Amino acid sequence: MSYQTIAIERAGGVAVLTFNRPRVLNAFDPVLVDETMQAMAQVSADEGVQAIIVRGEGRAFSVGFDLKAGAATAGQRKIADWRRVLEADFDFIMAFWDCPKPTIASVHGYCIGGAFELALACDVTVAAAGTRFGAPEVKFGSGAVALLLPFVCGPKAAKELLLTGDDHLSAERALALGIVNHVEPAGKEFAKAKELADAMAAADPTAVRMTKRALNRSYEAMGLRTALAQALEADIFIESAGGPKRAEFDRIRREQGLQAAIAWRDGR
Repeated sequence: MSYQTIAIERAGGVAVLTFNRPRVLNAFDPVLVDETMQAMAQVSADEGVQAIIVRGEGRAFSVGFDLKAGAATAGQRKIADWRRVLEADFDFIMAFWDCPKPTIASVHGYCIGGAFELALACDVTVAAAGTRFGAPEVKFGSGAVALLLPFVCGPKAAKELLLTGDDHLSAERALALGIVNHVEPAGKEFAKAKELADAMAAADPTAVRMTKRALNRSYEAMGLRTALAQALEADIFIESAGGPKRAEFDRIRREQGLQAAIAWRDGR
């Protein structure tokens, strides 16, 4: 298939999915979400693919969900509209967790917001030195779509990062917290991700898939699915409720652009 916002390549038993909106730092818009879901279904069903790498074209892995794309209609959405949008975004992120084959994120530049959650949903994450991570949602009256962070790094670090809206988390601290597996020199992160993917692809495919399923089920036995469902409900409420800070952020980004809205947010 041909895609507008992503690219798919094959390298032996490894599929490489590349977010391809470099002009907007690979921000996730509805077309990219839909195309990624199609591509993940395709490679998941392909018996020749044993592992999947996801990466971003250009200067960043991704800055998360496209705030500009939603600015025009955000104030007009009803709760049912928010539910439909956020459930689709949730399924997009969790496609990497639920994929029966190993998923590896190769990240660089920025890995922010929804992109941060997507990297958490992958089985392994390799980061370039200098990558900036974080979840700034609370700064502009939003919430996490897939609240995986406490299951990955524990409650103390998750609360610090999510309740402050910290989006300046370094690759080195992310490594120390267990958010990433490896930090490589800039430009070398994909080679490391490919090395790991090749090792997974060379192993027995049934054993790899069954082991991933068992690992995921161990988290689900601890209540991961219930917790994620409850957190998604909270996010639907947050988004639909709005509030004065969210309204002002949306007004500035509509009238002056996203950079001005972010400057207002960070300057408060």
